[in-house]
Amino acid sequence: MAKERKEVSVEDTWDVNALYPNLEAWEKDFEELTKNKSETARWPHLAAYQGKIGEGAGTLSSLLNETNEIERRLYKLYTYAHLRHDEDVAHEIYKNAYDRISLLYFDFQNETSWVQPEILQLPEETFGNYLRDQSLSAHRIQLEKLSALKPYTLTSDKEHLLSLAGKALETPSKAFGVLNNAELKFEPALDEKGEKREITHGSYGLFLQSKDRILRKNAGLSYHKTFASFENTISELINGQVQSHVFRAKARNYPSALHAALTPHQIDVGVYHNLIATVRENLPTLHKYIAFRKKALGVKTFHFYDQYVPLVPSFEKEYTYSEGVELVLEAVKPLGEEYHAILERGLGPERWVDRYENARKKSGAYSSGCYDSVPYILMNYKGILRDVFTLAHEAGHSVHSYLSNQGQPFQYSNYPIFVAEVASTFNEELLFRHLMDRARSHEEKCYLLNQRIDDIRATLFRQTQFAEFEFTLHTYGERGIPLTAATLKEAYQQLNRDYYGKDFELDPEIGVEYLRIPHFYYNFYVYQYATGISAAYALVERLLEEGETARQDYLKFLSSGSSRYPVDLLEMAGVNMREKAPIERLIHRFSSLVEQLEKEICSC
Repeated sequence: MAKERKEVSVEDTWDVNALYPNLEAWEKDFEELTKNKSETARWPHLAAYQGKIGEGAGTLSSLLNETNEIERRLYKLYTYAHLRHDEDVAHEIYKNAYDRISLLYFDFQNETSWVQPEILQLPEETFGNYLRDQSLSAHRIQLEKLSALKPYTLTSDKEHLLSLAGKALETPSKAFGVLNNAELKFEPALDEKGEKREITHGSYGLFLQSKDRILRKNAGLSYHKTFASFENTISELINGQVQSHVFRAKARNYPSALHAALTPHQIDVGVYHNLIATVRENLPTLHKYIAFRKKALGVKTFHFYDQYVPLVPSFEKEYTYSEGVELVLEAVKPLGEEYHAILERGLGPERWVDRYENARKKSGAYSSGCYDSVPYILMNYKGILRDVFTLAHEAGHSVHSYLSNQGQPFQYSNYPIFVAEVASTFNEELLFRHLMDRARSHEEKCYLLNQRIDDIRATLFRQTQFAEFEFTLHTYGERGIPLTAATLKEAYQQLNRDYYGKDFELDPEIGVEYLRIPHFYYNFYVYQYATGISAAYALVERLLEEGETARQDYLKFLSSGSSRYPVDLLEMAGVNMREKAPIERLIHRFSSLVEQLEKEICSC
């Protein structure tokens, strides 16, 4: 049985008290932030600026300074509440605090929804003068980025209306979340001994890795059968989500929903298309791997439930948390003493990490924090090798956040989503290489190779497949093609045919896999997993080939927050994601790892 939270050793928990010593201090700050509220507004003094931005650069500077200060305090309050909530998701007091700060932040977004449109309605000459005014120097980059949105920004009243519609437009995503997480029940699956095995979202992933092929098959059939029984409902939810994206794009006069999703993040749609085109050109590499996997498993037909089972016996070795930390710290040594020292403090005495599972603790892992806190890491560390990789991954996020907070003012401290997965997968690649160098047995090397190959397959090829399906969904929506279950099933089945080749059996179940993927409600998000791992691999190669210059460029990138456009940030580090080269380089790496594994297996 998992421990109750109060039974967990303090050394094994994150130091959230560094943010607020207790909930009473949090409550005091919460009340202080809204002490001047009126009947109609939480922050009535912000409304006093409305209609006056054009009076002078000083007025705009004061407004931006005040909104930044409020948002900074909101982030601090939110961080404490959500971390405490995640320690025990059933804890009513912290759940209440989390809900209250979430609503308060929503109120802030509503009350400031007029700011951006009013700035962008300034005459060109006035806006240009403001960009050159010394009083706005701290906000110049922010305003330059904002100017790119001018063609797509509505009048203040229309922007306010769109803001109010936000909750309603989230309904498809929330409805799928409730259905997926709370209401779906799966029939048990029989294993090779005829015993029933309970299926949950968590156990399904484990069953697909089982050597018991009967269990894998039955689990796959049961899992997808349940989703298929709701295919019309879920397809309609996907349709509703797509239509909400199309509505927002048309309301703002974007050329497409893809433009509407990427432009606010300063990403050229060409980056998205480049990823899909490059991966498509290199799909024979994936086809070759599927053929190798089929042969290695010794099966006559290769099915969707054969994709995740390890090709080699599991390498059974446990790592204590301290051993995991030591491996990660050794792996990141090529990044220099400063990086190593920051991480050593964070994973140790500064207590960034909430290490182990306890009763009702949030599952999974993440890195989270704010400008006024350390970057906290949630783990559910059990001591398997995958946990060590997860620790390296989250540590990458955390040091990225730490350096960005140290190197940038608040308004530029949050790094763009587009680069978010670079630092994390960079550390995973360093850890893989370190473990391969110290591997002493044939079994360990094979296990590491198999794991790394499947990580690349899942992150590059599979996420690009998802990205292409998402693009198809929105293209259909924009052209008025009904997004029925039959239409979606046909499109998804065709993608599986293209991506996995002739050795992949197109079972009916794989055609409805799209029904269970939550990422299709995220609005063109998943492509960034593929671009992120491609950029990370290219930067690791540069670091190991060029040394000090590459290291300094990479650390500068980690310290830059959002002070430049996302693609330019990566270019500063040494990789251009507008080009095919980084993606092709990772695909070549994938191919060489497969060849290496094939040789290792054949030498047994």
